[in-house]
Amino acid sequence: MKKIRQPIIAVLGHVDHGKTTMLDRIRNTRVAEKEAGGITQHIGATEVPIEVVKQLAGPLLSLWKGEIKLPGLLFIDTPGHEAFTSLRARGGSLADLAILVVDINEGFQPQTIESIEILRKYRTPFVVAANKIDRIKGWKIVENEPFLVNIKKQDQRAVQELETKLWELIGKFYELGFQANRFDRVQDFRRELAIIPVSAKYGIGLPELLVLIAGLAQKYLEEKLKIEVEGPARGTILEVREEVGFGTTIDVIIYDGTLRKDDIIVVGGKDKAIVTKIRALLKPKPLDEIRDPRYRFDQVEEVSAAAGIKIAAPNLEEALAGSPVIAARTEEEIERAKREILEQIKSVIISTDKVGVIVKADTIGSLEALSKELQEKNIPIRKADVGNISKTDVMEALSVKEEEPLYGVVIGFNVKVNEDAEEVAKAKKIPIFVGNVIYKIIEDYEAWVKAEEEKKKKELLAQTKFPGVIKIFPDERYIFRRSHPAIVGIEVIEGRIKPGYPLMKQNGERVGVIKSIKSKEDFLQEAKKGDQVAIAIEGAIVGRHIHPGEILYVDISRDDAIRLVKELRDMLDESDIRALKETAKVKAQKDPFWSAL
Repeated sequence: MKKIRQPIIAVLGHVDHGKTTMLDRIRNTRVAEKEAGGITQHIGATEVPIEVVKQLAGPLLSLWKGEIKLPGLLFIDTPGHEAFTSLRARGGSLADLAILVVDINEGFQPQTIESIEILRKYRTPFVVAANKIDRIKGWKIVENEPFLVNIKKQDQRAVQELETKLWELIGKFYELGFQANRFDRVQDFRRELAIIPVSAKYGIGLPELLVLIAGLAQKYLEEKLKIEVEGPARGTILEVREEVGFGTTIDVIIYDGTLRKDDIIVVGGKDKAIVTKIRALLKPKPLDEIRDPRYRFDQVEEVSAAAGIKIAAPNLEEALAGSPVIAARTEEEIERAKREILEQIKSVIISTDKVGVIVKADTIGSLEALSKELQEKNIPIRKADVGNISKTDVMEALSVKEEEPLYGVVIGFNVKVNEDAEEVAKAKKIPIFVGNVIYKIIEDYEAWVKAEEEKKKKELLAQTKFPGVIKIFPDERYIFRRSHPAIVGIEVIEGRIKPGYPLMKQNGERVGVIKSIKSKEDFLQEAKKGDQVAIAIEGAIVGRHIHPGEILYVDISRDDAIRLVKELRDMLDESDIRALKETAKVKAQKDPFWSAL
């Protein structure tokens, strides 16, 4: 038997832009106030029955010209840094729809952009709640009022400021490839992104937001929301936690089928599939919050998708957040579920001997997201695992550093660095990149790589002599001193010369070292093709070792040539390459190595 389940709606956006405050207003709780800094610390799930939506949205429901048949809405409230990477079902997004909350006064922030990229990647339809309109100067507040009613009470200046801020948002979305507009101006919800101005704090605009979400879900997702009620349940672990009186429990979103007390479930552990039997199904009351300790959970006999549920069962200590939960009713189903879960975990947790970075994340989902981003940027991974950064991780990075210094690093998403790991990393100079915005961590790593490459290039440049070909002017007037040192006028024919460069003749015989380069009154650190300068040559005597009109070459070493060709190739211009070929011809008379250049 099939029925329509309630849609799963992810609420995401930048830290402190009002995600939890908005849900608080809908469910009349105060979760945000008691959490550190008002920022959500854990993923939560809140079920809002359709009666509550109808009560809040009231007459606006007539906008959809038809009855809303959904049983309710299941909201998942994610911290900004989670950006629902943990919420995956069969490689896709667990969420049917999303609300992206943006502070209309602050605009796009790093986690806003990351949220949009994740929504785009998982192709999750979303609407935008442009929050904190109450902070617009002179905005008249009427609590829980629909936006379209509330805006008629505002003076022209406040309306104009709102329009300006909305156009800034619309412009930003356009830059990212989205057509966006204020929700009441949208012609086609499939092609245009709807922006609903709201005040989460005072409830303004929330009626339209709820109607829009419910209407869009019913209109465009009806087929996707049909589920096989009688089938065994499938879900995803949001969080693993201790619960007084129940031991280790898992918070789960069930997105398919029905889960019953006493069902056998298979869940993902770090390196195994855990098979266990449900001891208790704990369901928060409607409008309660799955993670709010003030509310007692109801023990229920069964739960159908979509729902947030807490499961108490033995042996859940090693369960992994982000891994699948599959109910199984026969031995065959148990084995199939174990294989499926192990395949999923193995595809995410990496352990190899190849040269690559060490990756750690807080959940299977975020590890998968971080690993994918690194792989897309062609950054190889040696090890990817769930958990805090340990001393072992740092030692692993150290062994990589010996082979390839640029990959001898640890990259961590939303994890802590253990004290002993930090000490070893400092002592062995192993860089650790941690943060809670995936693209920002990768940007930091890439910036470090670039800086290291520049540093290495500078060191190589300081050690390496570039090729150069010079001609002593044939006119005796440009012989300024014959010896100790010889000073002669020259033209650089190809390549470049610098003080300290040794010179050789066309037969490969060394004739001295450039002591200094002078142009009129200025001493130079370098002269390039076409420059006419005077050079002092230590160790050469004009008339004995060198002569007017003679061509001389910079006497570069084998090591110089190898570095120039392999590591500094991009630093060579066409004249340098010609100078290198000319020099190779001279050197090849005595050393066959140079014939290959």
